[in-house]
Amino acid sequence: MQIKKIETFPLLYKISQPYGDANGYKNYRTCYLIHIITDSGVDGWGECIDWLPALHLGFKERITPYLIGKSVYHRLQLVNTIKKWHQRAATAVSMALTEIAAKSANLSVCELWGGSYRNSVPVYASFQSYTDRKDWINHSLQYIEQTITQGFNKIKVKIGGRTLQEDESHIHSLQDMIEGKLPIIIDANQSYDLATARKWERHFSKWSNVLWFEEPLPLDNMAELKLLRTLLSVPIGAGENIKGAKQFVPFLCENALDIIQPDLMHANGIDDFRDTLQLARHFGTRVSPHAYDGALSRLYTIFSQSCLSPSSKMDETDIEPIEWDVMENAFSELINIHPSNGIVQIPSGIGIGVNINQELISRYLWDGSSYW
Repeated sequence: MQIKKIETFPLLYKISQPYGDANGYKNYRTCYLIHIITDSGVDGWGECIDWLPALHLGFKERITPYLIGKSVYHRLQLVNTIKKWHQRAATAVSMALTEIAAKSANLSVCELWGGSYRNSVPVYASFQSYTDRKDWINHSLQYIEQTITQGFNKIKVKIGGRTLQEDESHIHSLQDMIEGKLPIIIDANQSYDLATARKWERHFSKWSNVLWFEEPLPLDNMAELKLLRTLLSVPIGAGENIKGAKQFVPFLCENALDIIQPDLMHANGIDDFRDTLQLARHFGTRVSPHAYDGALSRLYTIFSQSCLSPSSKMDETDIEPIEWDVMENAFSELINIHPSNGIVQIPSGIGIGVNINQELISRYLWDGSSYW
């Protein structure tokens, strides 16, 4: 079975009110979808997130010409070549070819991988806490409260983008609102030095609902990361920007993290991403994948987590939660899957088991003009 045609869909959505984290504000959300069609009519979808002009030119001038006429059964070889040109594009291709392989065998993606351990996966609501409003704290709390009423039972909020005092005020107000009961994750996006990060322990030691402290420090100083881990009473998670299973090995060997958080968009394809999840299990480390960008990549992350062995020998249904972006983003609706009570049911149909929202693609197709 050979690749006959590749359709590409660069999508752009402009946010009504900028929001962000410690790395700055987002004014738009993008998505780049690819649709690979074989000579037998079997098709598959892939997705990546990056600068649209570069992605579009890369597919048009190099990736698509390379793939046309190639056998879909040489997925690993094809992805290995494309990752040398553009790693995220390679991930999109790996998704599409994985779906084609599943459809060809009349299986779901999870069945293709050997079957899942569970029919559902827990998720947490992921917030971008900052806006340019003077009352950003109240605005954040209102949005969190609104989201909780929609059924989410775990949340992640941002720190590190304001003064320590402002961030402390924000999190204390949040704890008052939820009465210290709802599980929370606090994410600093690698914004602190060791001295500042350890100051949060004066709060963590009093709070029993903090699931983990995410990326408190830059990851290029493992010695400080290991030291901080010994000073805190809550777990440390990190790794959304680590590229592939190989780069996680030093963190696992050095016991620098309690939870690793690989992101499919930063892996060398879906197979490398799944290797990373299993690698964590070999080291006895928890793994809660990052899945902020992209509805299709999040779906493949859910598939991967559902097929991951349990985190506890005592409970075969136990599995770590996955990130679910709840901020304004039209592309969250590309796939009609929504959590209920903090749980996402795994689609059971052939391939990915769901359809891509074609109307949404038509509405937000990028015309090549400026983002602003």
